[in-house]
Amino acid sequence: MIVTPLDSAILDSKEQYVFYHKMIDFTLKELIVAVQEKQLLNNQEVQLFKQYSDLLLYSIEAMRVKYMYDEEENMKVDLTDSGFPNYLEFRYLFNDLELREEYLGKLTDVETLKDEFLDTLMRKKEPIAKRKLFQASSIVYYTSAKKEYIFNRFVQGKIMQVSENAEADYLVSWSFYDVTHNRPYICYMYFNYDGKNVQDYKDEIYSILKTVADRDMNLDTMAYAIDKRLPKVFPKHIRRVDLGPIHNVFAKDENKVTHAILQSIASKEVPLESYAISFKIDELKSSSEFREGSFFSKQTFQKWDTIFRQRYVFAPHRIIQLLYNKTPEIMNKLAMSPIQISELNTK
Repeated sequence: MIVTPLDSAILDSKEQYVFYHKMIDFTLKELIVAVQEKQLLNNQEVQLFKQYSDLLLYSIEAMRVKYMYDEEENMKVDLTDSGFPNYLEFRYLFNDLELREEYLGKLTDVETLKDEFLDTLMRKKEPIAKRKLFQASSIVYYTSAKKEYIFNRFVQGKIMQVSENAEADYLVSWSFYDVTHNRPYICYMYFNYDGKNVQDYKDEIYSILKTVADRDMNLDTMAYAIDKRLPKVFPKHIRRVDLGPIHNVFAKDENKVTHAILQSIASKEVPLESYAISFKIDELKSSSEFREGSFFSKQTFQKWDTIFRQRYVFAPHRIIQLLYNKTPEIMNKLAMSPIQISELNTK
């Protein structure tokens, strides 16, 4: 699916910003806790999952501060199979913070702004102008946000010794924000290494992952590309986690879960803050190895099993009941019963 500007909603009021950011922050935190409780990932994977999710939450909070009082620019939320901010918003954050010092030099001095605020509130008894509030939020944004914590289009994790998986010696993780679906994905690859010290080969591994595994594609295509381009690496098990979509009032797509929730919100069967989260794990394991090439340059490749797909839905109890009534064909095909998480209370 090609995403166009028509597939993005613009948040253009303070109320919408408050509501959206509260929802996205709440749903992601609920998801992190539930994934750990249901042991959908092992302990090592869960810790990495939390780290990538923290970058995502940090970036979305930075967006909240950036746009809260900006009358010229508005944040875009992707409407089609996402519920997350448009991927360009993350790029804008990163680009802003590249020029952090330059922007800070142009902003009004903090003490001067404080004096103006006090004078307006205490002496003039008037509300602070939006223009001044935007100046204040910009100071907070540029002084507190750190470029290194922004969820970039590709985020590389370190190579680690495997602590729980005997099928391989090492684990490397990475995350990417797919520009087609506007959703974050987290990947884990367990592998063996044909050499003395895998850290000597890390630059090659990181470079190839960023080149061939930075977008949503068939998992076996990704696995083959990694296997072919890294002759010293023997991938044994790859897991890819798809975070989303987040089905909520901001969505506009043909997804049956989204449609069921929107229809029920419209008919006032459920409150405006109702939501559900789709969560998918694709896995691929090596069944055996084979060697290919000329006598002097043979390379070992993996024979891969069939891709194993698991689909989950996280939602509050009321929404789970609704989805069983309206989309039983989806609910009955999940890897386990829908996982109950808390309702969002906006009061």
